[in-house]
Amino acid sequence: MNYEKLDTASVEREFATLDGWDLKPEGDAIFKSFKFKTFIEAFGFMAECALSAEKLNHHPEWSNVYSRVDVLLTTHATKGLTDIDFKLARAMDKASSRRN
Repeated sequence: MNYEKLDTASVEREFATLDGWDLKPEGDAIFKSFKFKTFIEAFGFMAECALSAEKLNHHPEWSNVYSRVDVLLTTHATKGLTDIDFKLARAMDKASSRRN
């Protein structure tokens, strides 16, 4: 897919719509740590997000330790953030809200 890298103003506008995410100092990635009650809830979150990621053809950098899932989103092809990063972030937030 051909993704267009967002300019700084667009990144700031999109970032302002998110809750609980951090913008990396370089401005090229966003990060969030999701916390759940159990490993099963964390794993269910990851499974749901994997389906969303596959539909968007955009895959997160993430790790899981028991009930925590750490997520980093960036578009490697553009070496920065694109609309698709923010779409996946919103899908992840929605999936998380069903478990907390």
